[in-house]
Amino acid sequence: MNMTLEDIAKLLCGTLKGDPQRIITGIASFEQAGLKDITFAGDSRYYSRIETTEAGAVLVPKDAGELNGHVIYVENPRMAFVRLGHLFNPVIETREYIHPSACVGPRVTLGENVQLHAGTVLGKNVTLGSRVVLFPNVVMGDNVTVGDDVTVYPNVTVRDRCVIGSRVIIHSGSVIGSDGYGFVPDGEKYTKIPHTGTVRIGDDVEIGALNSIDRGTFGETVIKNGVKTDNQVHIAHNVVVGENTLLVAQVGIAGSTVIGDHAILAGQVGVAGHLIIGNNAVIGPKAGVIHSVADHDVVSGIPAISHKQWLKSQTVIPKLPELKKRLSKLEKMIDALENKIDALENKGD
Repeated sequence: MNMTLEDIAKLLCGTLKGDPQRIITGIASFEQAGLKDITFAGDSRYYSRIETTEAGAVLVPKDAGELNGHVIYVENPRMAFVRLGHLFNPVIETREYIHPSACVGPRVTLGENVQLHAGTVLGKNVTLGSRVVLFPNVVMGDNVTVGDDVTVYPNVTVRDRCVIGSRVIIHSGSVIGSDGYGFVPDGEKYTKIPHTGTVRIGDDVEIGALNSIDRGTFGETVIKNGVKTDNQVHIAHNVVVGENTLLVAQVGIAGSTVIGDHAILAGQVGVAGHLIIGNNAVIGPKAGVIHSVADHDVVSGIPAISHKQWLKSQTVIPKLPELKKRLSKLEKMIDALENKIDALENKGD
């Protein structure tokens, strides 16, 4: 696709400075963009580099001031860049395709233009909406329901009775509806608790690679609309993840915890079970959460505490060796004073 800067500026409701007829054919990062690419400068750190970049044009904030080069002033450069990314890299139109090796069980319902690639397996009573694409070796268990415009990449397993909404993306290797980690002590051994629940995934959700989302022990594990998970995330049985929440790489959430809407859990966060993480809460990287977190709170550390308090504590940690020396010295001084007092008391007696 070829577009002039003038057309791009009109599309983005932006203001162009530069040659309106310059041709752009794609998007690229600030460092790698070439003469026919457009990129973006999200903040002032990039402004001084615009003159030296090889990019054909740069998207900048409306309040960026006077800049040299070919620039388009827009409200949100990052979002404008994403819009152009979809424009220059359109999704290929889905056409009906069923590979001869696909295994389709009885009473399966398929919408329009469904693709079942090599080695896909559908159990009985599976319902797939329109424009669903199942890449090689995807397995859907019995009574699974999938909405429209869903893409499931290779080697994903969706077990019995799980429900997946529309416009969902599930990346390779993820397992939806595995049994939760539930065992009852029975003398010196453990007996497995039957997990008869399911998983319900809402609309516009993206599940990263190698995620494990356990089914409810009896009820549902729920991933609400707009949730985005990174790779290697584990969501235990009966967890509820609120709308438009972000779970970054290697997050682990124990059973029956409720995560609010618009929360952010950074990389390697661990959350104990039966907690409530509030709306718009932010959990810092590697935090260990053992108490519920209120709406809008920002916490960090192990165990997780207020982020501001955690920052203050981090300034103390490098000083601990010196503080230990000072404490030892004070202890010796106190011991010496106590010995003198004892000696004086004994002499008086």
